[in-house]
Amino acid sequence: MDKNTLTGFVLIGAVLVGFSYFSRPSEEEIKAQQEFLKEQQAQAKLDSINKAKHEALLLAQGDSLKLAAATDSSKAFFRNRIGEEKTIVLKNKNVEVSLNTLGGTLTGVKLLDPKYKAQDKKSQVELMAPGSSTMTLAIEGKNEHFISNDYYWEPVNQTDSSVTMRLTAGNGGTLDLNYALKGDSYMTDFTIQASNLDQYLSLNEKKMNIVWEDTCRQQEKGHTFENRYSSLTYKEKDDDTDNLSQAGKDQEELEDPLDWVAFKNQFFSCVLIGHQDFSKVRLTSEAQEEKTGNLKYYCADMQTFFDPTGKQPTQMQMYLGPNDFHLLQDHNKLCSTDKDLQLEELVNLGWPLFRWINRFFIIYVFDWLTAWGLPMGIVLLLLTLIVKAIVYPTTRKSYLSSARMRVLKPKVDELNKKYPNKEDAMRKQQEMMGLYREYGVSPMGGCLPMLIQMPIFIALFNFVPNAIQLRGESFLWADDLSAYDDLIKWGFNIPLLGDHLSIFCVLFCLTNIGNTIISMRQQKNQMSSEQEQQMKMMRWMMYFMPVMFFFMFNDYSSGLSYYYFLSGLISILIMWFLRKTTDDKKLLAQLEAYREAHKNEPKKLSGFAARMAAMQQQQEMMRKMQEQQKKK
Repeated sequence: MDKNTLTGFVLIGAVLVGFSYFSRPSEEEIKAQQEFLKEQQAQAKLDSINKAKHEALLLAQGDSLKLAAATDSSKAFFRNRIGEEKTIVLKNKNVEVSLNTLGGTLTGVKLLDPKYKAQDKKSQVELMAPGSSTMTLAIEGKNEHFISNDYYWEPVNQTDSSVTMRLTAGNGGTLDLNYALKGDSYMTDFTIQASNLDQYLSLNEKKMNIVWEDTCRQQEKGHTFENRYSSLTYKEKDDDTDNLSQAGKDQEELEDPLDWVAFKNQFFSCVLIGHQDFSKVRLTSEAQEEKTGNLKYYCADMQTFFDPTGKQPTQMQMYLGPNDFHLLQDHNKLCSTDKDLQLEELVNLGWPLFRWINRFFIIYVFDWLTAWGLPMGIVLLLLTLIVKAIVYPTTRKSYLSSARMRVLKPKVDELNKKYPNKEDAMRKQQEMMGLYREYGVSPMGGCLPMLIQMPIFIALFNFVPNAIQLRGESFLWADDLSAYDDLIKWGFNIPLLGDHLSIFCVLFCLTNIGNTIISMRQQKNQMSSEQEQQMKMMRWMMYFMPVMFFFMFNDYSSGLSYYYFLSGLISILIMWFLRKTTDDKKLLAQLEAYREAHKNEPKKLSGFAARMAAMQQQQEMMRKMQEQQKKK
């Protein structure tokens, strides 16, 4: 492995370290988060007091309100300001949706598929819970503004999977919120329609305000790792998806209309789809402290179309389910309009190049392997072997390039002895390039194969943590391949390490050290003594990288560490095999044969060699000018 290959490994490490560093919240963000939590707690106490006062006031004035509504119902907006809070449940075989009569909107979501268990491995995953999620609808009226949470809605036309939540006005007009689960899918149709409310609503304002809030619950074992892959995500109309920052607090006001807004955690999402677009959108995401049981506070404040005349309903849908790539693709087809929802973008597969590799190669190989019904640990092993087999030709080419450099080292040493002075460095470099050209060796030969492998390496870094198929799957000592393995734990937090030791992370770092030792030996065998001195700092950096990886990956998913362990172990075996099957004497004989066969060919300088020659000539001219000036 040559210097360029080594540089490639350093770049990979820099990418991973940079990703981890910039994903962590800063001290100001942590301080702002703590202040926000204090404000939130204070506001919660204030809301509790105000609610108690409001309930007492309603109790005291209940009779007089009922009397007023009975005597002059034609002037009342809606008569449902007093009522009983009830929960209305809709469900199919996959999802259970809870609606509250106070407000008439969705307050709870539970997944019923047996494979989606909560952390306790007994109960089902609950995406939303009463008290942590609210949706408020606001419509402009002629005399007073309508706020949905001020009223008790009456459920009508209720079935197991559909219901209409209704408010009745003083003149007999109605406002309906219609909910209907689409078959056994995770999609819920949600429409809003007015009827005979012209005298109450402002006919000039064909819009409705929606404020949707949720405290995203922690669903996985590792709070830090799950938080890193949880974000408030949105899709701009006729454009790609984007998201707010996963760390600290982030807010955005968007000018362009949106197709949907998603409250997303690592493996599950609640998505509100606006078929008449969302406009004037203001989004907020706030990371929550560890051990609170929550990941993020999400809020989406926006507007959408509303027809006060009732001629056209407001059409929305909600996807409430897992972030499974193919499942999300299938749910695109359940769209009520011709929008291209692209819900599969909720599975973060990385930047465009890495996303294409994952989408059109890794996912299909992974699906093919999982279809065999094998344990997920074996699936990851086979996936690693397939990837290594595909990149083996480039690995072998990179190794042979290093081997050619190694067998030519004695000739390079002769050049170093010929030009020991620093002022002859340019001439020495030019002759060295000429030597490599004579023997058909390219110093960059080991770099290009490494660059080809890097996109696959990074693509899998994005794929494994987002593969919901690994969630809850055990292998060897890991009880969940989507979270860290904590066979060794001590119950208290150690800075930078946490409260556990991930065995797969340790194995990954050990194989990383093994590969580093092999790389250093190869590098030493092909470098001159001068070059070896220059590489001392690089060598220490390479040995330090596994230490950094250990602290980075200790709370990462055990499936990702397991994959990197397998990849590193197979790389060691491949290097051992290539070293055993490569005869340096035969390789040198082949290089000598190449030199002999091409010795009479005109020597054409490559772009780099030509630049080196031009720099050499310029340096020689400068040297002669300096000598002439000294003589004068």
